Amino acid sequence: MTMHFDEIPEFSKEFKQLSKKYLSLASDLDEFKKIVAAIPLGTSKHFSVITRGSGAAIVKARFFCKYLKGSSLRVIYSYMQQTNTIEFIELYPITHNQ
Repeated sequence: MTMHFDEIPEFSKEFKQLSKKYLSLASDLDEFKKIVAAIPLGTSKHFSVITRGSGAAIVKARFFCKYLKGSSLRVIYSYMQQTNTIEFIELYPITHNQ
């Protein structure tokens, strides 16, 4: 079964803004889609299921960006098992307080 991808308007806006700053973001998102299409809830420490409800799960994941060279972004998405759909909700940089 093919995975379907969608995004809420806020994600589209964030993605567009961050794409100007991080030039590899579009290809990085394509790579991320391949990973979550195969394993929607992830299998490593880089994925965390925030909540799980009737047929849907909200997942926070580390999103690696080639342009950031070692740092990463966070992406929050929902996975609807019945429709085999992933909907991207939020994308934001990880800020480290030093």
